[in-house]
Amino acid sequence: MSAGTDDATSGPEWELLMLRGLAMTDETAAEFGGVLVVHRKGSSEPVEHVRVRVKRSVLEEMSVTLQRLLARSTPSTR
Repeated sequence: MSAGTDDATSGPEWELLMLRGLAMTDETAAEFGGVLVVHRKGSSEPVEHVRVRVKRSVLEEMSVTLQRLLARSTPSTR
């Protein structure tokens, strides 16, 4: 990946607050739609609502990755 706007390590940092209303967009459940609620870290601006469409294969990959990450991490105590 080249440096610039496509580089995940440069530019503003966004905080993911929630994924709202995730639902199938077709009968085969091959794609889902929802709204990402995000906030620019350190900004006093309000949250942003971004409509997204996600392929089932991406959700499956994310599920495996998140389950592995959560299993290896220690829950924080607040």
